[in-house]
Amino acid sequence: MMKTSLCILLFFISLAAYGQTEKVIYDNPQFWWSVNTTARMTDRWGAIADFHIRRDNFMSSSNFYFARIGAAYWATDKLTLVGGFAHLWLARDLEGAETVYQNENRVYQQAQWRTKEGRVTFVSRVRNEQRWHEVLNPNGTVNRVRFSNRVRFLFSVNIPVFENPYLPSISVADEMLIHFGKEIVYNSLDQNRTFLGIKQRLTDNLSFDLGYMLVYQQRYSGFEYDMNHTLRFFFYFSPDFRKNKDRIHYSIPGDE
Repeated sequence: MMKTSLCILLFFISLAAYGQTEKVIYDNPQFWWSVNTTARMTDRWGAIADFHIRRDNFMSSSNFYFARIGAAYWATDKLTLVGGFAHLWLARDLEGAETVYQNENRVYQQAQWRTKEGRVTFVSRVRNEQRWHEVLNPNGTVNRVRFSNRVRFLFSVNIPVFENPYLPSISVADEMLIHFGKEIVYNSLDQNRTFLGIKQRLTDNLSFDLGYMLVYQQRYSGFEYDMNHTLRFFFYFSPDFRKNKDRIHYSIPGDE
C-alpha cells in the first residue's frame, strides 16, 4: 500500500514539474533547395525521385540531406497514388564543433488529388510514413533505432496572375504532420509548414517555386520548439516518355 501511494505521489510530482516547464522557442534562418522529378512512362505508371538539401543559419551549416524514390500510379488524371522508400541524413553537432549524421529510413504511401477551378489549381495530399530513425549518444554513436508512424496532410493552391503561363503565379500551401509511436509522448503534433511564394514555369516540363516557408516544430521534450524561417527554392522536372501524350501530365510535389 505504501509503495502504491509513493508511486502515485511521484507521478503527480513529475506532472507538476513538467507543467512548470516554460516553453522555449529556437528561431533559425534556413535555406532549403531541392529537385523533384515525376517521370511518366505510360498512361497509368511512372516514377518519382527527389533530392533535398536544407541548411541552418541560412547557408552556413548543414541541417539534412534527403533522397526519395517511388512508383507512381495515375488512377485518373486527377488522382495519383505513390509508394516508395526514402533516406534522411540529419546533421547533429557534437561538443568540439564536430558534425555527425543521424540516419533515418522511411517507407511511405501517399494519395494526391489535383483539380482546377477555372485557372486556379488545388492540390490535396495525404502521406503516411513509417520511419526508423537513429537515436544518438552524446559522443555520436548509435544508442538505438526509434520507430514512429507519421501522417501528413497537405493542401496547396496555385493562383495565376497573368494570362501568359510562363509568367509567375502565386503559390500558397500548408502541411500538418502528426506522428505516433511508443516514444512519441509530448509531441504528437510533430510540425506545421506554411509556404507563400511564386511558381514559375520555365519549359513545358520544368518549373520552380521560390518563397518563404515557416516551419514550426515541437521537439520530443514537449516544451522546446523550432521556429525555422526558411527560404525555399524547389525545382520540378516532369518528363513525359509516352508516345501518346493526349492525357495531361504534371509534377507530383515532393518535400522531406
